[in-house]
Order: sequence, then structure tokens, then C-alpha cells
Amino acid sequence: MEEKKYVVEVEKGKEGRNGRPSIGPVYRNVLAKDGFRPLSHGLESCWDIFCESVDNFPDSRMLGEREMFHGQAGKYIWLTYREVYDLVLKVGASIRVCGVKQGGRCGIYGANCSNWVISMQACNAHGLYCVPLYDTLGAGAVEYIICHAEVSIAFAEETKISEVLKTFPNAGKFLKTLVSFGKVTQEQKDMAGTFDLKLYSWDEFLLLGMQEKFDLPVKKKTDICTIMYTSGTTGDPKGVMISNESILTLISGVNHHMETMNEEFTDKDVYLSYLPLAHIFDRVIEELFISKGASIGFWHKDVKQLVDDIKELKPTVFCAVPRVLDRIYSGLVEKISSAGFLKHKLFNFAYNYKLGSMSKGYKHAEAAPILDKIIFNKVKEGLGGNLRLILSGAAPLSSTVETYLRIVTCANVLQGYGLTETCAGSFVARPDELAMVGTVGPPLPIIDVCLESVPEMGYDALGNTPRGEICIRGKCLFSGYYKREDLTKEVLVDGWFHTGDVGEWQPDGSMKIIDRKKNIFKLSQGEYVAVENLEGIYSLASSVDAIWIYGSSYESFLVAVVNPNMGALQSWAEENGLTGDFDTICENPKAKAYILSELTNTAQEKKLKGFEFIKAVHLDPIPFDMERELLTPTHKKKRVQFLKYYQNIIDTLYKSKR
Repeated sequence: MEEKKYVVEVEKGKEGRNGRPSIGPVYRNVLAKDGFRPLSHGLESCWDIFCESVDNFPDSRMLGEREMFHGQAGKYIWLTYREVYDLVLKVGASIRVCGVKQGGRCGIYGANCSNWVISMQACNAHGLYCVPLYDTLGAGAVEYIICHAEVSIAFAEETKISEVLKTFPNAGKFLKTLVSFGKVTQEQKDMAGTFDLKLYSWDEFLLLGMQEKFDLPVKKKTDICTIMYTSGTTGDPKGVMISNESILTLISGVNHHMETMNEEFTDKDVYLSYLPLAHIFDRVIEELFISKGASIGFWHKDVKQLVDDIKELKPTVFCAVPRVLDRIYSGLVEKISSAGFLKHKLFNFAYNYKLGSMSKGYKHAEAAPILDKIIFNKVKEGLGGNLRLILSGAAPLSSTVETYLRIVTCANVLQGYGLTETCAGSFVARPDELAMVGTVGPPLPIIDVCLESVPEMGYDALGNTPRGEICIRGKCLFSGYYKREDLTKEVLVDGWFHTGDVGEWQPDGSMKIIDRKKNIFKLSQGEYVAVENLEGIYSLASSVDAIWIYGSSYESFLVAVVNPNMGALQSWAEENGLTGDFDTICENPKAKAYILSELTNTAQEKKLKGFEFIKAVHLDPIPFDMERELLTPTHKKKRVQFLKYYQNIIDTLYKSKR
């Protein structure tokens, strides 16, 4: 393997023995070749970084929410660092009055808002384990988490209070105090009374600790800061224990990485908070921005109005999951193609010119400054005008979308990769490296990485193109699964966390995620199919909103279930004289044939192999959802469940082709 640019080898690879697979060399970021950068002196916990910012930026805007008038969102109203600090101390005192102290578990349930962060900081202050509860797991999961983590106090969004009450009487064994981020009704109070649960509105709760003074406990790096329950694609949710040290290490690594590119975050940054704080990706990013004294503005909880929040807030940094970026991409493409011949031609010329310059190694700001001003500025203004960084995580972003957004938004688009167990970011791409599109970049300078061969899938970590399961070692790793030592031992072996994702080292030291260790089909002719990759390619077809692909090992070809794009399918139906509502159109054989031909075109364009073509398709008008347990809260597919749910349809599809 030729000399890497961004990583250095720190240990040699090992051949497999005693039935264990072979392991590739261990690499780390070249920035850390002489050892990892130590954490700043005196920082022991997430509480310390907040206090430091309160000292340094007491009057800076910290948390902002939009004023609401008759359901219409207005301007952002801000709380300063000092104001938030004062509120956090009040909330903390009230928590202590309820008898909850260091090591106690505090639940937080609801969409991101100022009170979410204030409650979270109160946990940080008093050394409580913050346990996010999230609704996308269904009512059963909320009850499961409360009981499994033994949550004794919980904060919840006004609309979620009734959901929490549904977990009683079972949850009553542990949960003694429930606090609303807003108001509570008399009816809810009466109901809580029957369960011996103390229920408070936000304002009532703040009064509880008014007269009390509590010393804040001493906190250590190794203390658990949060237990994040991850849905997992099988079985009960697992509680991932994250220590203060994990979060502090991650922040330090991101800072180190950004500094080397003159892109570091500052107190002038503005962040749009909408990805759930219940997940690690947003939680660490917000801790990072708080450590810089930056401003965090919250969305107003309507995904269709997200772009409106962006225009009003004018953020400098935006984190997203591919689904959101795909939506922005489709919207832009649609707008351009309906703009008329001349504008369309001009846009394409500008796009190709800028792409050409960036491919030659120019930074995006220097690739076509005049065209940025005339053409791409409109896109930039549509996203508030100040956006400099778009971070994508949680699932693979297609290269097409990534390249397009890098060119037209005038912002750096970076893909990252990590898991809850690695405290979110483990790899982050570098801005202005067009060669890194489609990869997740090199490892952050806080971890060691190696690949472990997966012989049953034909992946060899010692091959010319090293491929294998990604294994990670470092101080950002989780402290274990709560009360599940058995599961911890399965994935944490000799300090190495086994991610279950298959990666391929690129010559420059970037990592490309190519597969999941379990998501592989072997077709009857012995060909292996990496299904995630194919789904990514096929979902580029504009008529496809989502696709699930299946291959039986007794058959020689693939079949699929598609959520067609409603707009695209209905306009096709009109042009072709098909009548009826969306559901009826989806059942029409002609519609199936049309979608299949779209998939075939995509496969041909992307030069897929014959056995990767889809040969039969079923159209489901209802989007894949969590209600039918097809998706996890982070929108990963539960493949076992998909097969169970669509089994009859799959059988029919295979029969139809015999």
C-alpha cells in the first residue's frame, strides 16, 4: 500500500490464527503520529466546558427559539450564556429538592428546545446520568428505558406528558417526578396523583428549589455523562454509557482536525439544532458549540418549514442526515430544470466549470468566484447566506448529492462516520478534497483504526485493496452497555470496538464504508450482493423515494419494494391516461413497469453488473415507517422485519418471473 497522506501506520498487520480472522495494520491520523493531544488542563467534565464559556462569553447569545404568533413563527428570541447558567442552577436545585443526587438517572423526552439543553446542563452540573427518551421507539420503548435505566425524574415536552403517563403503573416503580417543558392540565395532574407521581409545570418546578442552596458535586472524567439507548436493528434497545472523557476527547479531536484546515469553530458560529439531541451526533456537536461560546438556534418542530428556520436563523453550520440533504438536492434540481432553457444552460455551464476547477484542486471559494456571485449566490441566500459547513452523518450520502451540494451551496459539505459507541465522529472528510467525495475521510486524531478480515464475505484486510470490518480503539469509546456486560464483551475485544461496518482504506488514508457485516445476500449463482450500496444507487432515481432490495439465496436475481415519489408517479399517470388515487396507481401493472424501467435506466447509467439489476418490483404507497417496525429511529432498515412484513409479496414477485 503506497505512502498514505493522512494516516501513519503504528502497528503491523497480523495473519489469522486459532480460527480468528487476519487483522490489517493499525493506522492513526498523521496529526497524532507522536501521540494523541492531551485534554486541556482542569477540564474534567461537560459541566466544566459550559462554565468556561459562561465566564468567557457571559453576554453572548446561547440558545434561541422562534416566537410564535397564532401558529406562525416569527423572530428568534435569545437567552445569553449567563441567563442559561442561572436557569440551570435553579433547575438543578429543584432536582435536588426532589431527592435525586449524583449518579441518579434523569430522563429527557421531546424535540430539541432551550429547556432540553437547560435540563441536560442541570444533569451535567449535578453528575446525573442524562437518559434521553425518544418517541420514535414507540410507547413500549419509553417504558422499557425508564424501567431499565431506573429513571427517577424526567423532563418532557408538553405534548409528551400524556405519553409518559401511559407508561404507568409499570414505570411508577422508578419514576417519581415528572416535569413539563411547558404547562400541565388539571386532568394530567389528577391522573398523576393516582399513580403517586409528582407532576409539575416548568414554572412550578423552578420555584421548588428557590430557597435552597446545594453544593455541586465533584465530577471526574470517568463518570458517566449520558446513557443513550440505541434502537439496534434487532432486540431491545441497548443503553450506551458515555463518559465525560469520551465527549471531551471527541471535542478535542474535532478541534484539532478543523484547526489544521483553518476552519475551526468560534464564538461567531451559529448552529441550527433540529437533529434529535436524544442521539449522540447532535449531542456532541451542541457540546462542541457550547465549548466555543457559539449560538444554537432551534427549529420550530416542523420539517416542512426547516428551510424557513434556516433563512431566519442564518446558520453558519448545519448538520444533516442524507434524507434531509436528498430533499434539498431534489428541490434544487427541480427548481433549476423548471427555470427555462437559458437559465438552465447557464447554470449547467457554471456547474461544470466550477466542478472542473475543483477537480484540479482549487478550494471551492477560489474555483469560480465570479460564477459564485452571479449564479450560485441565489442558492446560498436561500440557505440564509452565512452557511460555511454542512456536516452529514448517520448514513451514507450519495456521491452525486455530495458533489452537487459542494458546488452550488458555496459551503463545505463533509461526510462523517461514527457510532453512538464511538461517541459519534470517528472519521471526518476534509473540505476541498474532491477526491474524498464518497468516503468518510481519515480518522480523527483521537483513535487507532484497523480492519479485520471477513472471510465469509470475501473481504481481506491484508489484500492489495484492504477491506474488512472497521475496528476502533481510543478514549472516545463508550464505557459499555448498561447492565449488559454480555453484549459489551461481544463488541469490545482487547480494547478494540468492532463496528459491524465493512470499510475499505483509500490510498490517501480515507475510509470508504462499503457494507454492513450482516447485510449481504449470496444469490443462487454464488454472487455476493452488497445491498446497502445498491439501495443507495437506485434511490437516486427521481421517481423513487425509498427502496428495499432483497435477494434470496435460492434465486439468481434481485427483487424490490419501492416507495414511489408521489409527484413523479402522478404526473406520469396523467400523461399516460391512468386514473385513480395514488394507492390505485401503485397497484397498476403499467405503473410497476414504469418504475422498473426507471430502475433499469439507473442501473445502466451506473454500469451495474447483470445480477445487480432488479427484475421485479412492488410499489407500496405507504412510506417505510417505524409504526410497522421497518425502520429504526435513525432510519436504518430492520431487514429481518422487512422480510417478515413483505414475505408474501416477495414470494409473488419471484413466482411472477419463473
